[in-house]
Amino acid sequence: MQNKIFNIQSPEDFKQVAFSVFRHQFENNKVYRSFCDLLYIHPSDVHALEDIPFLPIQFFKNKKIISSLEEVQEVFTSSGTTGSVTSKHYVTDIECYKESYLKGFAHFYGNIEDYTVVALLPNYLERKGSSLVYMVADLIQRSKNKKSGFYLNNIEELAKKLIKIDQKGQKTLLIGVSFALMDMIEMQQFELKNTIIMETGGMKGRRKELVRDELHAFLQQGFGVATIHSEYGMTELLSQGYSRGNGIFQTPPWMKILTRDTEDALTIQKIGKTGGINIIDLANYNSCAFIATQDLGKVHQNGTFEIIGRFDNSDIRGCNLMVL
Repeated sequence: MQNKIFNIQSPEDFKQVAFSVFRHQFENNKVYRSFCDLLYIHPSDVHALEDIPFLPIQFFKNKKIISSLEEVQEVFTSSGTTGSVTSKHYVTDIECYKESYLKGFAHFYGNIEDYTVVALLPNYLERKGSSLVYMVADLIQRSKNKKSGFYLNNIEELAKKLIKIDQKGQKTLLIGVSFALMDMIEMQQFELKNTIIMETGGMKGRRKELVRDELHAFLQQGFGVATIHSEYGMTELLSQGYSRGNGIFQTPPWMKILTRDTEDALTIQKIGKTGGINIIDLANYNSCAFIATQDLGKVHQNGTFEIIGRFDNSDIRGCNLMVL
């Protein structure tokens, strides 16, 4: 099944693999099966992607969402404030996660070995439960570049190194939490020609929250780049969407975004309407591939999507909380 998931070539391929994954999880995931039973939905009732039940993401906070009898290899946890309940993603096949993010990165950016990867994120040893840090740590290692690495408090050192790397014409990926990127351009202004700036989220209490356009305008000016890239992922997923500018995200072939009616969570909307983001992540074969998130967004005709905000009263969450 993993081979089929990562070799999807067409919408029809996606649909057929999604149906297979749904049947597998209906039979092997006790929590998801109970949810489907409550909705009186059986695989025999599912004839379109829109018929598949999407499990509310909150279930990851208090239930063990797993569709495998294999031993759990990693438990990824969401960031959270003191006393808050965090989500847990039980991963029984870490190689599936690696294949997902490596093929996903290659799909949009090419061979990781062509890049120097520098990260304004906590070191993996400081935040072992983060799926984002796990991914970036592996990308750093696979870049096979001695200048790749994690940075957080030593921003001044990174600024000097980044300028030197960029001036040598080396393709570079700088991925970081938004407030740290803002800190960096307050310290130093750049004119980067060979560097991708990728932000992973908002300020989360460290700075005043900015709307995306305002944040990206500051970062574009400060780094001297034409566009700001973004990564869209979460603890409960094993795949990521990427934006190469203007907040318009794309997904790899094994991931799809739908929107649901904000007043009727079981109704999938037509393309172009703003609603709750539902995600099909087929790499989540051994947990749950069909998730109703707390994000609000819009899907476009070409399959791209944008995130507009979050439902009111949602828990504060996001990668930036890792450094609080």
